[in-house]
Amino acid sequence: MGILVQKFGGTSLSTAGAREHVIRHVKRELASGYSLVIVVSAMGRRGEPYATDTLLDWAVQNGDALPDREKDLLMCCGEIISATTLCGLLVNEGILSTVLTGAQAGFVTDNSYGNARILDVRPERILRELREHKVVIVTGFQGQTEAGDFTTLGRGGSDTSATALGAALRADMVDIYTDVNGILTADPRIVEDARPLTVVSYTEICNMAYQGAKVIHPRAVEIAMQAQIPVRVRSTFSETEGTLVTNPEGFRDIQNGIVDRFVTGIAYVSNITQISVECPEGNGTGVQLQIFKSMADNGISVDFINVTPTEALYTVFDDKSERAITVLQEQGLRPKSLSGCAKVSVIGGGINGVPGIMARIVEALSSQNIQILQSADSNTTIWVLVKKEDMVQSLRALHTKFELHR
Repeated sequence: MGILVQKFGGTSLSTAGAREHVIRHVKRELASGYSLVIVVSAMGRRGEPYATDTLLDWAVQNGDALPDREKDLLMCCGEIISATTLCGLLVNEGILSTVLTGAQAGFVTDNSYGNARILDVRPERILRELREHKVVIVTGFQGQTEAGDFTTLGRGGSDTSATALGAALRADMVDIYTDVNGILTADPRIVEDARPLTVVSYTEICNMAYQGAKVIHPRAVEIAMQAQIPVRVRSTFSETEGTLVTNPEGFRDIQNGIVDRFVTGIAYVSNITQISVECPEGNGTGVQLQIFKSMADNGISVDFINVTPTEALYTVFDDKSERAITVLQEQGLRPKSLSGCAKVSVIGGGINGVPGIMARIVEALSSQNIQILQSADSNTTIWVLVKKEDMVQSLRALHTKFELHR
């Protein structure tokens, strides 16, 4: 057997009972003969003592003036506490273990504190520890600049740490453990008959993650896809295999054959505002440049972009809409806006080149008297913008229309 990377999120480590499940997963894989590298997140959610958001709140309560470099030092503490806690529990079980910070594990990053990019992973020390038959526990979410300063990788950084290590170590697999049983066809809190997916492609899960599904960070999937490292998304609290993320070629022998489907899942992003700006005839390109440059200059992320010779149409998050409109007005433009919208995404590797997918979307939504405010598509995703009050019914109608409950 080769190397297996296991990543455990904050809820997997936040209680004594949850940590017992973690230890069982570790013992099972060791018994299978794997050399184990475990990546951990900070324990718990905001309000719990060692969670990342709790540490950030602490900085706010104590002057709210901590520079970004020092803020990363503070945020690294949560993962260190998780890693040393797990190490103590494993050693108590007779399992030889050691802890490495992101820096000690070989993560070299740029100096974009709070959202650093990985420049290189140098895993020589991990390999030395593995040769001594140790379980190596690595603090996720963090790295170090060439100058020796601690950095953090941004939201979802522990997922990124896990797949980057999987790539650097040429691991057989990366297992991402969460509090849900794999990847589902839709958010089960909204769509009651959402079902677990046995296998999805890298591209499909990337699109699902970008469009609101929060099971795994898209940066992590992109790294795994580049390195061709399979990923499983599993529940800490069960023994099931969860969802395998791989190439479409890896679908063979799953569910007794090739998985043939047009649509894989439905995702959503809520609390967005649609902005439209008319472009005068003869100067459309100049106005379009003015619009999007002003958004970029003010750090406002835009999405769902439709541009025609006479109009620029796009969305921003609701909490950025007031600033976006003010910026446009200061440019002498007259934007129109519609707040309280939601983007609903129909995602599937089989969409491309298949006639009738959009017709089925329109049929499903029109049968519920839901107005489509805007639409766009790519090879694997069709997006529709609806009013937020129609979002839940849109998700349920589309899930049923494409028979994802079966």
